[in-house]
Amino acid sequence: MSDRQIKLVEVGPRDGLQNEQAIPVSAKIQLVNDLTAAGVSYIETGSFVSPKWVPQMADSGDVFAAIERKKGVTYAALTPNLKGFEAARAAAADEVAIFGAASESFSQKNINCSIAESLARFEPVLEAAKAANLKVRGYVSCVLGCPYEGDIAPEQVAWVAEKLFAVGCYEVSLGDTIGVGTPLKAQRMLATVAEKVPMQHLALHFHNTYGQALANIASCLPLGVRTLDSAVAGLGGCPYAKGASGNVASEDVVYMLEGMGYETGIHLPHLISAGQRICASLGQQPRSQVALAEIAKQSNH
Repeated sequence: MSDRQIKLVEVGPRDGLQNEQAIPVSAKIQLVNDLTAAGVSYIETGSFVSPKWVPQMADSGDVFAAIERKKGVTYAALTPNLKGFEAARAAAADEVAIFGAASESFSQKNINCSIAESLARFEPVLEAAKAANLKVRGYVSCVLGCPYEGDIAPEQVAWVAEKLFAVGCYEVSLGDTIGVGTPLKAQRMLATVAEKVPMQHLALHFHNTYGQALANIASCLPLGVRTLDSAVAGLGGCPYAKGASGNVASEDVVYMLEGMGYETGIHLPHLISAGQRICASLGQQPRSQVALAEIAKQSNH
């Protein structure tokens, strides 16, 4: 991978849609196919969690079964436990992801256990993934702040990230779940974590609640991070963080990166169309500034 190459992890179909109202499975399949056509190389396609907790993801198996897979594209699934992992395997997910938190209170409220307990719970998933030769990605939430605890020490984030890396996660995605981070805090957090986990194994997952996500990403790129999570049309929020708006919009990230001389391999007009189509299914407007500007430009012609 060249230094100008950025891997974009598209989380719209999972992290995005799990926080929107339920939509037909056909719209989800269409979204994944549209993203594939736009040149996205990594798509978080669904989640195998208890439908009692996340009913929006109950049809993930159907989505995996019906998408048109393209060689070289990773179709991943979130799997919090062994049952979820087995379902992801049955659905032929290419990769799985597990999630922990940098905040004890958030961990308790989100997955009903302490950080240490959550890490212990993942061991069977990691063992099963190793046996099945499947890669595991790890998420750390609340890396720049928690709705219950406020500021989170960068050292605490580094401790959790190092644990996930040590138990076998090839990549650890650092999530600003409530979108409260600002550029210098983001830089400090990333630099601290990178002392424990090599930079090439880290990713950023920034929400745009306070409108800081692009600035935070831009401030971290010079440190060497080259993997970014984003959601088409800025879909999603966090069900456990009241008022948290969606992930940073993929369209805005791609536009910014291209303007900075980075390569994503993603075709922006196709990405904008994918966002428009899923938003039409949801009956809402895209939350991407770039998409809204381009759509307005087209309607003026």
